[in-house]
Amino acid sequence: QVQLVESGGDLVQPGGSLRLSCAASGSIVIMGWYRQAPGKQRELVATISAIGNTAYADSVKGRFTISRDNAKNTVSLQMNSLKPEDTAVYYCYGRQIVREYWGQGTQVTVSS
Repeated sequence: QVQLVESGGDLVQPGGSLRLSCAASGSIVIMGWYRQAPGKQRELVATISAIGNTAYADSVKGRFTISRDNAKNTVSLQMNSLKPEDTAVYYCYGRQIVREYWGQGTQVTVSS
């Protein structure tokens, strides 16, 4: 069983930046981030494979960057030009073959 622990959520003003980090207790092939805003379904933000292939939601392309350190089993999400609609609980995600893993979530609030 792999455990994922997120950090970095905070309150930030519109246009600001924030960096989320997630540490896994073991190696995972696919890592990424999802988010869930109040009253909405959980949605994909970005994923990255072990060899660095990335995918982003259209709503964050050009603003968010996902990266990982395979040696440390960590994944990060650099979020720039944040908007109020980015407000959500952000969840670290991992997939190893058919098994999926989730972190406990970290709150990101974008507000003036």
